Amino acid sequence: MMTAIIGAVLLMVVVVMSIALILGAPLGAFTLGGRFKVFPPKLRLVLATQMLMQLFFATILLQLGGHMAPWFSHQVTKVIGIVLAAYLTLNSFANLASKSKQEKYVMTPLSVVTAICYWINALAF
Repeated sequence: MMTAIIGAVLLMVVVVMSIALILGAPLGAFTLGGRFKVFPPKLRLVLATQMLMQLFFATILLQLGGHMAPWFSHQVTKVIGIVLAAYLTLNSFANLASKSKQEKYVMTPLSVVTAICYWINALAF
C-alpha cells in the first residue's frame, strides 16, 4: 500500500530530526514541549532510543504494507501494528497539547498522518 510508504517516509523525517538533535542542532522546539532549544547531552541518549524506535516503527509499517517480508508471524505483526497505531494516535494528542507552537503545528499533523497510515495498514494486514 502507498500509505505504508507515506507513513514510513514521515517516520524517517522524525529520524532525521532526531539525528540533528543528537548532533546539537537547535530544533528542540519541535519536541518535548519545546523545553530545550538544544538538547542537553544526557537527553540525547533518550533521543537515540527514540530514533531506534522510529526506525522499528517504519520497518513494521513497511511490512504491514507488503513492502518487506514480516519479521514475525502474521498475527504478531498485525498486533504490533495495531499497538503502534494506538501509540501514534496517543502521541498525536500529546503533540496537540504541547506548549510549543512548532510541536503543535508541525509535529501534530505529521503524527496524525502517520497514525492514519498505520491504522490503514494494520487493519488491512
